[in-house]
Amino acid sequence: MVDSQQNVKKDRPVYRNIGLAQLIKYRLPWAGKVSILHRISGAALFLMLPFILYLFDQSLASELSYQKFQAFTGNILVKIICLGLIWSFLHHFCAGIRYLLLDLEIGVEKSEANRSAIVVLFVGIALTAVVGLKLFGLY
Repeated sequence: MVDSQQNVKKDRPVYRNIGLAQLIKYRLPWAGKVSILHRISGAALFLMLPFILYLFDQSLASELSYQKFQAFTGNILVKIICLGLIWSFLHHFCAGIRYLLLDLEIGVEKSEANRSAIVVLFVGIALTAVVGLKLFGLY
């Protein structure tokens, strides 16, 4: 009986606490990366909500405030912040759809989950690139 208990203890997975220095070297699966980015993008959207609401208010208040809004958003730093918010929204949206499908038990197999995580990352980046090109006036 003692041997069977030792075998059970050896077969259990080991969970490690990772420090910030080890985080760069740690090999996280694609689904884990998408999960962490989903949380980061959600937190960024929540924390930047006052900024988003301010921009929305300035764009709708009056013609004069709209002109101020255009001048404010013409700044390259503001455009970069907006691009980060655009990525946050698009990634959070795409990953949210992925999680809804996982909740419906669609794509829960390891290979399918890995593939869907990669798709979410690249679709989010591709959509951000398209919207970013428009934001910076390249089309």
